[in-house]
Amino acid sequence: MLFNQIAQNKRRTFYVMFGFLLLVALIGASLGYVFWNSATAGVLLAVVLGIFYMLSMLSRSTEIVMNMNQAVEIKHESEFPELWHIIEDMSLVGKVPMPRVFIIEDPSPNAFATGRDPEHSAVAVTRGLLNRLNREELEGVIAHEISHIRNYDIRLQTTALALVAVISALVNLGGNFFWWGGGSRRRDDDNNGANVLVLVLSIFVLILGPLAASLAQMALSRNREFLADASGVELTRNPQGLISALQKISNSEPMKNADPSSSSLYISNPFKDKSWTHLFDTHPPTEERIARLERM
Repeated sequence: MLFNQIAQNKRRTFYVMFGFLLLVALIGASLGYVFWNSATAGVLLAVVLGIFYMLSMLSRSTEIVMNMNQAVEIKHESEFPELWHIIEDMSLVGKVPMPRVFIIEDPSPNAFATGRDPEHSAVAVTRGLLNRLNREELEGVIAHEISHIRNYDIRLQTTALALVAVISALVNLGGNFFWWGGGSRRRDDDNNGANVLVLVLSIFVLILGPLAASLAQMALSRNREFLADASGVELTRNPQGLISALQKISNSEPMKNADPSSSSLYISNPFKDKSWTHLFDTHPPTEERIARLERM
């Protein structure tokens, strides 16, 4: 059951990422077709922007995210020995280098992992997590975060953020062209019914692109949480520890120091807000996560 869930979640992630990349290419093609009469030019622009944003975010993702969430790095195990040893143990079991350790001074229990790869990763936990969880529960949470590192979710989330930024930049560029009356579509082409239809569909894609990107990013985040839950249990062989931790975290107060753009990184939504359709939720419902863990 455990390995079936892991395999299923990996397949779903592939489908979501494929759709995400297709959306970026489609928006680029739409921009190029509307303003330069060349879908290829738009796709090339999207690729160049994507590479730029990817390199920029991956090179300094840890420092940026930790600063935004007011996290302070722990340099030595003597400061928080139990936390340090649990992270050390789970890293050893997960066969990844030990990540840097950070503390967030917030009474609400939560945690997240970030970085560009296992060799340049970091784990942050709140003061509330250390105060409210026992060792078994803390091991469940840390195993979950180590699984994000082990499964390269940290790089995947950074990639998703870069793709969202690319889509935003492309749509903003299109908006500026519209505002200033830009574009080089030929008047005689616009009289052709088929060209008019493609033009309308391209504009439609540019308008709805950011919404579709947000949905794809949230779907990716929810799926990777399921995968990290299952992979975490693979490390601890104890689903009850994570179940109990999720119950305590979900019943706690919202965080005060969390950055909204980082909310999808946390093990549970730090702001406790939910959409009635769940389409815009950064995390799957806690009840569903617990139900899956109980079946392992």
